Formats: sequence, structure tokens, C-alpha cells
Amino acid sequence: MATIQFQLNGTATVVDTDLDQPLLDVLRGRLGMTSAHFGCGAGECGACHVMVGDRAITSCDMPMWSVADKDVVTVEGLGTAERPHPLQRAFISEQAMQCGYCVSGILISAATLLKRNPFPTETEVRAALDRNLCRCGSHNRMVRAVLRAAAELAAS
Repeated sequence: MATIQFQLNGTATVVDTDLDQPLLDVLRGRLGMTSAHFGCGAGECGACHVMVGDRAITSCDMPMWSVADKDVVTVEGLGTAERPHPLQRAFISEQAMQCGYCVSGILISAATLLKRNPFPTETEVRAALDRNLCRCGSHNRMVRAVLRAAAELAAS
């Protein structure tokens, strides 16, 4: 066991944990951040994406030692029910969520893209979401939602 400190959704967080325990297990099991989901367990599907710094990373295969002293953002940190993030509003407006299992990972990938590139092209959005698998087939709606959110953010 070791003590790991990091910022979680803007809040200083300290956990005693096994250094090799996956970040996803700590987020969901100990910290109550249940937006990121366990998908493949191999970092291939994107259901567990969280933002670390300015990158979307898979938390199912990310050991706790690797997030020490870093900023971690989950969907819970993007917006609230009362004040949703523009991406969350756009996904609702475009009806881009179907079963919802993968959406949190996709929202994190999109938020990471918009953080680095506030004016993405459709091709850049598709490339950013390429690491996220969705079996519901709503990728085109998701791309429209990301472009809609980018336009809203640019106008504000």
C-alpha cells in the first residue's frame, strides 16, 4: 500500500492503494466516480476513458502510480445536471446517446479534443473518437454533437 495524491475533477484527492491497482477500480470502487465503465479491460474500447492532463487515457489499464500529482477528469467533472457541459447538451440535442455504456468515454475523448483544438474539422473529430467503440451505431450523431458543442463554445 502507498499513498497517492492527485487532483480529481479539480479536488485534491488522497488514496491509500496498491500502486499497480488500475485507476478505474479506484475511481469506481473507492471514489464513487461511476461514469467510466469497464469495457474490454485491455485499453482497447475506450469505455473507461478519463482525461489526464490534456490526454484521454484508458483507466482500466492505467496503474495508480502513473496518476500521482496529476489532474484527472471524469465525466462527473465536466458538468452537472444543473449546468451540463456543452458537449453533454449537444449529445442530448443530437440524440447521440443510445445505451449510454460508452458515452462517458466518448465525452472525455471529445472534451480532450476540444481542449487541445477548439475548432476541429469533422475529420479531426472522427479521428479523436476512433479509439472509442460503440455498438449502438450512433457515431455520426456523436460527430455532429461534438461539432455542435465546438460551435457553441466558440460563440461563447
